[in-house]
Amino acid sequence: MAKPTRSDDWGFPRWRPYGAKGRSAARVRLCDREGCDEAGDRPAPKAPNSPERWMFCLAHAAEYNKGWDYFAGLTPEEAARRAAEEESGASAYRKSAHYQWAGPGDGSRSRDEMRAFDALEIDAEADAKEIKAAYRKLAKQFHPDVNRDDLEAAKRFQQVQAAYDVLRKAAERRGEAI
Repeated sequence: MAKPTRSDDWGFPRWRPYGAKGRSAARVRLCDREGCDEAGDRPAPKAPNSPERWMFCLAHAAEYNKGWDYFAGLTPEEAARRAAEEESGASAYRKSAHYQWAGPGDGSRSRDEMRAFDALEIDAEADAKEIKAAYRKLAKQFHPDVNRDDLEAAKRFQQVQAAYDVLRKAAERRGEAI
């Protein structure tokens, strides 16, 4: 058995030529649109629910899809059922499962703001008056002057202050006042 040898194309300088020998031309399928010389690399269905596909270039695929009616030939009930099936996750593309966990349902509050509401022990729909009242109540309750030598109360006071600052700055960015 022959001893393996090191190839000549390692490191720098490269000892073998850059042009690959014996390399043949790649086979490219052309666009199915009459007169187009671009590569047809984007499949498009020839008919609804048909496995046969046209192969178009980018420009002709966009033109074809612009006129495509996905619900052609279906009754309104069948079209609604098909749309509902795709929305429900029957298709391969759906929203991330964690998307709904992120924060408030309407998307108007950030995650930090939601944590601040929890720290102030109030509802996320609280207005400026409720936020200020909750802050004052908790600040008086956990203030270091009232709770001398209590490290837990001092940490909670700092948490309440930070939460109020987050909500105050968020309100300022929205043009509101707390």
